[in-house]
Amino acid sequence: MTFEAIKTSVMKFVKDEDGLTIVEYAVAGGLITVAVAAAFVTLGTHVNTNITDLCKAVNKNVAC
Repeated sequence: MTFEAIKTSVMKFVKDEDGLTIVEYAVAGGLITVAVAAAFVTLGTHVNTNITDLCKAVNKNVAC
């Protein structure tokens, strides 16, 4: 390949935006995944607290 052909290929690659779209979707998917995981962890903590409180209210003399 000549220098001119390499330069043309590099410029075509730089101007191509299709790859950028894929990266944007990957970043958005990653952010959504992190948000969902954080929501489940928070929800799990609250549910565990509520179940423990309920258990203690029902069984006053038994450890939960």
